Amino acid sequence: MSEIPETDRPVVALVMAGGTGTRLYPASRSDRPKQFRSLGTGSADSLLAQTVSRVHFADEIYVSTAESHAGRVREEVPEAGVLAEPEAKDTGPALVYAAHRIQKQVGECVLLCVPSDHLIAGDFESVARRAVRGAVETRGLVAFGVEPTRPATGYGYIQPGDPRDEWAEIERFREKPDEETARRFVEDGFYWNAGLFAWTPEALLREASNSPLSPLVDALEEGNPERGFRQVESVSIDYAVMERTDDAYVVPADFEWDDLGAWDAIERVVETDEEGNAMLGEGLAIDAAENVIASDGENHVSAVGVEGLVVAAYGDRVLVAPKGEAQRVREVVAELREQGRF
Repeated sequence: MSEIPETDRPVVALVMAGGTGTRLYPASRSDRPKQFRSLGTGSADSLLAQTVSRVHFADEIYVSTAESHAGRVREEVPEAGVLAEPEAKDTGPALVYAAHRIQKQVGECVLLCVPSDHLIAGDFESVARRAVRGAVETRGLVAFGVEPTRPATGYGYIQPGDPRDEWAEIERFREKPDEETARRFVEDGFYWNAGLFAWTPEALLREASNSPLSPLVDALEEGNPERGFRQVESVSIDYAVMERTDDAYVVPADFEWDDLGAWDAIERVVETDEEGNAMLGEGLAIDAAENVIASDGENHVSAVGVEGLVVAAYGDRVLVAPKGEAQRVREVVAELREQGRF
């Protein structure tokens, strides 16, 4: 590992574990979101536990999660502090709330913000330390830019601008593209936006004050976070802050990364058979090819004469969908929520 100068500020790792992983239904449910599963990563530990282990070099570790999951988080990672979000409203309000709380508890520090449900292999620590140093030196907001390995249409992209030392200014963020546009982005040297960030609490709160999250910042200063959450919409930190600020930077990351966001990601995690079937849990494939077959320990799934499907059976739920439509599983969850059955 290359020698990277340390910041005088303590590094606080903030693990984001408030989501429910809707696109991995039925493995991910409201009472057991995907961060509490291992999902074929080859480890007996949950994705959350793997993430906390990955940020072991931080001076302190916090996990931001829903109140309903706080007890489970304490059991899984007792070494981490737990911040219970007043309400589930996506990463924007959650990260602003956590930054304010940690600033009050720790004082001057730099936050390393990492999702709890990503798969990362390689030298994460070196890249993280560069991002931390960049956050302190620029006093801005630093994103991790993962070097693409394919023209993925399910990820957002970062267009880098002028380089500065070991990071670059962000020219602009790009939404999830179609395949032809994604191919051009890769050729032009864009990065995947991995949803990993570094910033000081004051930098994030400063930029959030000039964003749709400003009512929350004001309410936090007045000691009324519940009111602040009521006054803001559910919004990602990317849309609310990162895409609006003029003070954003990107650190190139060369580690292997996958967000395990939908069922088609499983074939990139587990070994496939000779016909390209990815098997997670107990299953059987006969005259079948290019399928994702997933189950828990209570179910056995058999697929016969089919191609390009996702077949997932967990508990009392079964999902069947074309693999190319894996992103649409969130529509199933939306309907089940309407019915009160998620």
